[in-house]
Amino acid sequence: MNQTPFENLNPDRVIDAIESLGYLSDLRVFPLNSYENRVYQFGVEDGDPIIAKFYRPNRWSDEQILEEHQFSLTLAEMEIPVVAPMQDKNGDSLFHFGEHRFSLYPRRGGHAPDLGDLETLYRLGQQLGRLHAVGKVKAFEHRPILDLQSFGINSREFILENNFLPASLTEAYSTLSQHLIEKMETILAATPYQSQRLHGDCHPGNILLRPDSLWLVDLDDARTGPAVQDIWMLLSGDYNQKNQQLAEVIEGYEEFCEFDVRELPLIETLRTLRLMHYAAWLSRRWNDPAFPQAFPWFNTEKYWSEHILELREQLFALDEPNLKVSE
Repeated sequence: MNQTPFENLNPDRVIDAIESLGYLSDLRVFPLNSYENRVYQFGVEDGDPIIAKFYRPNRWSDEQILEEHQFSLTLAEMEIPVVAPMQDKNGDSLFHFGEHRFSLYPRRGGHAPDLGDLETLYRLGQQLGRLHAVGKVKAFEHRPILDLQSFGINSREFILENNFLPASLTEAYSTLSQHLIEKMETILAATPYQSQRLHGDCHPGNILLRPDSLWLVDLDDARTGPAVQDIWMLLSGDYNQKNQQLAEVIEGYEEFCEFDVRELPLIETLRTLRLMHYAAWLSRRWNDPAFPQAFPWFNTEKYWSEHILELREQLFALDEPNLKVSE
Protein backbone atom coordinates (compact mmCIF):
# COMPACT_ATOMS: atom_id res chain seq x y z
CA MET A 1 0.00 0.00 0.00
CA ASN A 2 1.12 3.57 -0.71
CA GLN A 3 2.47 4.86 2.59
CA THR A 4 1.42 8.47 1.84
CA PRO A 5 -1.75 8.03 -0.23
CA PHE A 6 -2.73 11.72 -0.35
CA GLU A 7 0.70 13.33 -0.60
CA ASN A 8 -0.05 14.97 -3.98
CA LEU A 9 -3.62 15.98 -3.14
CA ASN A 10 -3.12 19.72 -2.68
CA PRO A 11 -5.77 22.46 -3.17
CA ASP A 12 -4.82 22.96 -6.82
CA ARG A 13 -5.27 19.26 -7.52
CA VAL A 14 -8.63 19.28 -5.73
CA ILE A 15 -9.75 22.21 -7.87
CA ASP A 16 -8.57 20.51 -11.06
CA ALA A 17 -10.41 17.30 -10.16
CA ILE A 18 -13.72 18.97 -9.44
CA GLU A 19 -13.48 21.37 -12.38
CA SER A 20 -12.97 18.34 -14.62
CA LEU A 21 -16.68 17.66 -13.99
CA GLY A 22 -17.69 21.09 -15.28
CA TYR A 23 -17.79 23.11 -12.07
CA LEU A 24 -16.14 26.53 -11.94
CA SER A 25 -14.21 27.11 -8.73
CA ASP A 26 -14.23 30.39 -6.84
CA LEU A 27 -10.84 29.22 -5.45
CA ARG A 28 -12.14 28.67 -1.92
CA VAL A 29 -11.15 25.16 -0.86
CA PHE A 30 -11.29 24.25 2.84
CA PRO A 31 -10.19 20.88 4.26
CA LEU A 32 -12.73 19.36 6.63
CA ASN A 33 -12.15 17.07 9.58
CA SER A 34 -11.52 13.66 8.03
CA TYR A 35 -8.57 11.28 8.22
CA GLU A 36 -9.64 8.01 6.62
CA ASN A 37 -10.47 9.88 3.43
CA ARG A 38 -9.81 13.51 2.52
CA VAL A 39 -12.83 15.80 2.50
CA TYR A 40 -13.02 19.40 1.28
CA GLN A 41 -15.59 22.15 1.04
CA PHE A 42 -15.34 23.55 -2.47
CA GLY A 43 -16.61 27.00 -3.41
CA VAL A 44 -18.50 27.19 -6.72
CA GLU A 45 -18.96 30.33 -8.82
CA ASP A 46 -22.62 31.42 -8.72
CA GLY A 47 -23.64 28.44 -6.60
CA ASP A 48 -23.66 26.91 -3.17
CA PRO A 49 -20.48 25.23 -1.92
CA ILE A 50 -20.24 21.48 -2.34
CA ILE A 51 -18.41 18.79 -0.38
CA ALA A 52 -15.84 16.61 -2.14
CA LYS A 53 -14.68 13.29 -0.67
CA PHE A 54 -11.46 11.76 -2.00
CA TYR A 55 -11.28 8.08 -1.12
CA ARG A 56 -8.31 6.44 0.53
CA PRO A 57 -6.63 4.13 -2.01
CA ASN A 58 -6.91 0.38 -1.51
CA ARG A 59 -9.60 0.60 1.16
CA TRP A 60 -12.82 0.08 -0.82
CA SER A 61 -13.23 -1.32 -4.30
CA ASP A 62 -15.27 0.65 -6.83
CA GLU A 63 -18.04 -1.92 -6.40
CA GLN A 64 -18.11 -1.38 -2.64
CA ILE A 65 -18.21 2.40 -2.98
CA LEU A 66 -20.95 2.28 -5.59
CA GLU A 67 -22.99 -0.11 -3.46
CA GLU A 68 -22.86 2.36 -0.57
CA HIS A 69 -23.80 5.17 -2.97
CA GLN A 70 -26.80 3.23 -4.24
CA PHE A 71 -27.97 2.53 -0.70
CA SER A 72 -27.67 6.24 0.16
CA LEU A 73 -29.47 7.30 -3.01
CA THR A 74 -32.29 4.83 -2.39
CA LEU A 75 -32.72 6.20 1.13
CA ALA A 76 -32.72 9.78 -0.15
CA GLU A 77 -35.31 8.94 -2.81
CA MET A 78 -37.58 7.79 0.02
CA GLU A 79 -37.00 11.13 1.79
CA ILE A 80 -34.99 9.53 4.58
CA PRO A 81 -32.59 12.31 5.65
CA VAL A 82 -29.22 10.95 4.58
CA VAL A 83 -26.74 13.06 2.63
CA ALA A 84 -26.42 11.09 -0.59
CA PRO A 85 -23.78 11.63 -3.30
CA MET A 86 -24.50 13.92 -6.22
CA GLN A 87 -24.92 12.36 -9.67
CA ASP A 88 -23.92 13.74 -13.05
CA LYS A 89 -26.18 13.74 -16.11
CA ASN A 90 -25.25 10.11 -16.76
CA GLY A 91 -26.21 9.02 -13.24
CA ASP A 92 -22.59 8.51 -12.17
CA SER A 93 -21.61 9.27 -8.58
CA LEU A 94 -18.02 8.00 -8.42
CA PHE A 95 -15.45 9.96 -10.39
CA HIS A 96 -11.79 9.48 -11.28
CA PHE A 97 -9.03 12.06 -11.68
CA GLY A 98 -5.61 10.59 -12.21
CA GLU A 99 -5.03 8.12 -9.39
CA HIS A 100 -7.77 9.66 -7.25
CA ARG A 101 -11.37 8.54 -6.82
CA PHE A 102 -13.85 11.05 -5.45
CA SER A 103 -17.53 11.86 -5.00
CA LEU A 104 -19.47 15.08 -4.43
CA TYR A 105 -22.15 15.88 -1.86
CA PRO A 106 -24.44 18.81 -1.15
CA ARG A 107 -23.43 20.80 1.91
CA ARG A 108 -25.76 20.37 4.88
CA GLY A 109 -25.60 22.36 8.09
CA GLY A 110 -26.19 21.44 11.69
CA HIS A 111 -24.48 20.40 14.89
CA ALA A 112 -24.00 17.18 16.80
CA PRO A 113 -27.14 16.25 18.75
CA ASP A 114 -27.56 16.47 22.49
CA LEU A 115 -28.07 12.82 23.31
CA GLY A 116 -29.33 13.75 26.74
CA ASP A 117 -32.43 15.22 25.11
CA LEU A 118 -35.11 12.53 24.95
CA GLU A 119 -37.05 14.22 22.17
CA THR A 120 -33.93 14.20 20.00
CA LEU A 121 -33.44 10.49 20.70
CA TYR A 122 -37.03 9.85 19.67
CA ARG A 123 -36.45 11.70 16.37
CA LEU A 124 -33.27 9.75 15.78
CA GLY A 125 -35.11 6.52 16.48
CA GLN A 126 -37.70 7.40 13.86
CA GLN A 127 -35.11 8.00 11.16
CA LEU A 128 -33.10 4.90 12.04
CA GLY A 129 -36.29 2.86 11.90
CA ARG A 130 -36.96 4.21 8.42
CA LEU A 131 -33.36 3.54 7.35
CA HIS A 132 -33.45 -0.03 8.67
CA ALA A 133 -36.80 -0.75 7.06
CA VAL A 134 -35.10 -0.07 3.73
CA GLY A 135 -31.93 -1.85 4.83
CA LYS A 136 -33.86 -5.08 5.32
CA VAL A 137 -35.25 -5.13 1.79
CA LYS A 138 -32.09 -6.53 0.19
CA ALA A 139 -28.55 -7.47 1.19
CA PHE A 140 -25.21 -5.93 0.35
CA GLU A 141 -23.24 -8.00 -2.15
CA HIS A 142 -19.88 -6.25 -1.85
CA ARG A 143 -19.79 -4.37 1.45
CA PRO A 144 -18.21 -6.16 4.44
CA ILE A 145 -19.79 -7.71 7.53
CA LEU A 146 -19.32 -6.39 11.05
CA ASP A 147 -18.13 -9.52 12.81
CA LEU A 148 -15.75 -10.83 15.46
CA GLN A 149 -13.13 -11.80 12.90
CA SER A 150 -12.75 -8.44 11.18
CA PHE A 151 -13.19 -6.12 14.15
CA GLY A 152 -11.77 -8.26 16.95
CA ILE A 153 -9.47 -11.07 15.90
CA ASN A 154 -7.88 -9.26 12.95
CA SER A 155 -7.40 -6.10 15.03
CA ARG A 156 -5.68 -8.02 17.81
CA GLU A 157 -3.41 -9.86 15.39
CA PHE A 158 -2.36 -6.69 13.56
CA ILE A 159 -1.38 -4.91 16.77
CA LEU A 160 0.57 -7.88 18.11
CA GLU A 161 2.25 -8.86 14.85
CA ASN A 162 3.45 -5.33 14.14
CA ASN A 163 4.91 -4.74 17.61
CA PHE A 164 2.97 -1.60 18.47
CA LEU A 165 2.77 -2.42 22.16
CA PRO A 166 5.61 -1.66 24.59
CA ALA A 167 7.28 -4.87 25.69
CA SER A 168 6.08 -4.31 29.25
CA LEU A 169 2.42 -4.38 28.11
CA THR A 170 2.44 -6.99 25.35
CA GLU A 171 1.60 -9.97 27.55
CA ALA A 172 -1.18 -8.11 29.36
CA TYR A 173 -2.79 -7.06 26.07
CA SER A 174 -2.36 -10.47 24.46
CA THR A 175 -3.94 -12.35 27.36
CA LEU A 176 -6.76 -9.87 27.98
CA SER A 177 -7.73 -9.50 24.33
CA GLN A 178 -7.83 -13.27 23.91
CA HIS A 179 -10.16 -13.57 26.91
CA LEU A 180 -12.38 -10.89 25.42
CA ILE A 181 -12.55 -12.65 22.07
CA GLU A 182 -13.49 -15.93 23.71
CA LYS A 183 -16.20 -14.27 25.78
CA MET A 184 -17.58 -12.32 22.82
CA GLU A 185 -17.62 -15.48 20.72
CA THR A 186 -19.82 -17.12 23.36
CA ILE A 187 -22.19 -14.13 23.49
CA LEU A 188 -22.50 -13.93 19.71
CA ALA A 189 -23.23 -17.65 19.46
CA ALA A 190 -25.95 -17.40 22.13
CA THR A 191 -27.64 -14.26 20.75
CA PRO A 192 -30.07 -14.54 17.84
CA TYR A 193 -29.96 -11.65 15.41
CA GLN A 194 -30.59 -10.97 11.74
CA SER A 195 -27.87 -9.10 9.87
CA GLN A 196 -28.95 -6.32 7.53
CA ARG A 197 -27.66 -3.22 5.76
CA LEU A 198 -26.66 -0.51 8.27
CA HIS A 199 -25.34 3.01 8.47
CA GLY A 200 -22.52 1.29 10.34
CA ASP A 201 -21.00 4.29 12.14
CA CYS A 202 -23.93 6.16 13.65
CA HIS A 203 -22.17 8.21 16.31
CA PRO A 204 -23.09 11.83 17.17
CA GLY A 205 -20.38 13.22 14.88
CA ASN A 206 -22.21 11.71 11.90
CA ILE A 207 -25.51 13.39 12.79
CA LEU A 208 -26.31 17.01 11.90
CA LEU A 209 -29.17 18.53 13.87
CA ARG A 210 -31.09 21.77 13.61
CA PRO A 211 -34.52 22.62 15.02
CA ASP A 212 -36.08 22.04 11.60
CA SER A 213 -33.81 19.31 10.23
CA LEU A 214 -31.88 16.15 11.05
CA TRP A 215 -29.32 14.63 8.72
CA LEU A 216 -27.49 11.30 8.91
CA VAL A 217 -24.16 11.76 7.13
CA ASP A 218 -21.15 9.72 6.03
CA LEU A 219 -22.23 6.18 5.18
CA ASP A 220 -18.61 5.39 4.29
CA ASP A 221 -18.63 2.57 6.87
CA ALA A 222 -21.97 1.12 5.76
CA ARG A 223 -21.88 -2.62 6.21
CA THR A 224 -23.96 -5.62 7.20
CA GLY A 225 -24.64 -6.32 10.86
CA PRO A 226 -27.22 -6.35 13.67
CA ALA A 227 -29.63 -3.42 13.85
CA VAL A 228 -28.51 -2.53 17.37
CA GLN A 229 -25.13 -1.44 15.94
CA ASP A 230 -26.80 1.77 14.73
CA ILE A 231 -28.41 2.36 18.12
CA TRP A 232 -25.94 1.67 20.92
CA MET A 233 -23.69 4.65 20.19
CA LEU A 234 -26.62 6.95 20.99
CA LEU A 235 -26.68 5.72 24.61
CA SER A 236 -24.56 7.02 27.47
CA GLY A 237 -24.54 7.36 31.25
CA ASP A 238 -25.42 4.81 33.89
CA TYR A 239 -27.64 1.78 33.47
CA ASN A 240 -30.90 3.63 34.24
CA GLN A 241 -30.03 6.53 31.95
CA LYS A 242 -29.20 4.18 29.08
CA ASN A 243 -32.46 2.30 29.58
CA GLN A 244 -34.44 5.55 29.47
CA GLN A 245 -32.59 6.68 26.36
CA LEU A 246 -33.06 3.30 24.71
CA ALA A 247 -36.79 3.42 25.38
CA GLU A 248 -37.08 6.75 23.52
CA VAL A 249 -35.01 5.53 20.56
CA ILE A 250 -37.00 2.30 20.24
CA GLU A 251 -40.36 4.07 20.58
CA GLY A 252 -39.51 6.22 17.57
CA TYR A 253 -37.84 3.33 15.74
CA GLU A 254 -40.84 1.02 15.97
CA GLU A 255 -43.11 3.52 14.25
CA PHE A 256 -41.39 2.32 11.07
CA CYS A 257 -39.55 -0.93 11.79
CA GLU A 258 -39.80 -3.69 14.36
CA PHE A 259 -36.82 -3.97 16.67
CA ASP A 260 -35.76 -7.40 17.91
CA VAL A 261 -35.02 -6.96 21.62
CA ARG A 262 -33.06 -10.22 21.56
CA GLU A 263 -30.18 -8.16 20.08
CA LEU A 264 -29.70 -6.10 23.25
CA PRO A 265 -27.10 -8.50 24.76
CA LEU A 266 -24.84 -7.57 21.82
CA ILE A 267 -24.36 -3.95 22.94
CA GLU A 268 -21.25 -4.43 25.07
CA THR A 269 -19.78 -6.86 22.55
CA LEU A 270 -20.20 -4.25 19.81
CA ARG A 271 -18.68 -1.58 22.07
CA THR A 272 -15.69 -3.83 22.77
CA LEU A 273 -15.20 -4.59 19.08
CA ARG A 274 -15.27 -0.89 18.29
CA LEU A 275 -12.57 -0.17 20.88
CA MET A 276 -10.35 -2.93 19.50
CA HIS A 277 -10.97 -1.90 15.90
CA TYR A 278 -10.22 1.77 16.64
CA ALA A 279 -6.82 0.96 18.14
CA ALA A 280 -5.99 -1.20 15.14
CA TRP A 281 -7.24 1.49 12.74
CA LEU A 282 -4.83 4.01 14.23
CA SER A 283 -2.06 1.42 14.05
CA ARG A 284 -2.78 0.60 10.40
CA ARG A 285 -2.76 4.30 9.45
CA TRP A 286 0.30 5.33 11.46
CA ASN A 287 2.45 5.63 8.34
CA ASP A 288 0.09 8.26 6.96
CA PRO A 289 1.75 11.57 8.00
CA ALA A 290 -1.63 13.05 8.91
CA PHE A 291 -2.11 10.58 11.74
CA PRO A 292 0.90 11.37 13.99
CA GLN A 293 -0.03 15.04 13.62
CA ALA A 294 -3.70 14.52 14.46
CA PHE A 295 -3.26 11.84 17.14
CA PRO A 296 0.03 12.67 18.92
CA TRP A 297 -1.13 10.80 22.03
CA PHE A 298 -1.35 7.49 20.16
CA ASN A 299 1.32 4.78 20.33
CA THR A 300 2.68 5.92 23.66
CA GLU A 301 2.96 3.75 26.75
CA LYS A 302 0.25 5.88 28.36
CA TYR A 303 -2.11 5.26 25.45
CA TRP A 304 -1.64 1.49 25.51
CA SER A 305 -1.97 1.37 29.30
CA GLU A 306 -5.26 3.25 29.10
CA HIS A 307 -6.44 1.07 26.22
CA ILE A 308 -5.76 -2.07 28.23
CA LEU A 309 -7.67 -0.54 31.15
CA GLU A 310 -10.63 0.17 28.84
CA LEU A 311 -10.59 -3.41 27.62
CA ARG A 312 -10.37 -4.71 31.17
CA GLU A 313 -13.47 -2.67 32.04
CA GLN A 314 -15.20 -4.18 29.01
CA LEU A 315 -14.39 -7.67 30.25
CA PHE A 316 -16.55 -6.90 33.29
CA ALA A 317 -19.17 -5.02 31.24
CA LEU A 318 -19.79 -8.13 29.15
CA ASP A 319 -21.11 -9.83 32.30
CA GLU A 320 -23.29 -6.92 33.47
CA PRO A 321 -27.13 -7.00 33.14
CA ASN A 322 -28.37 -6.25 29.66
CA LEU A 323 -30.42 -3.17 28.85
CA LYS A 324 -34.14 -3.80 28.58
CA VAL A 325 -37.03 -2.29 26.68
CA SER A 326 -40.20 -2.15 28.75
CA GLU A 327 -43.19 -3.88 27.24
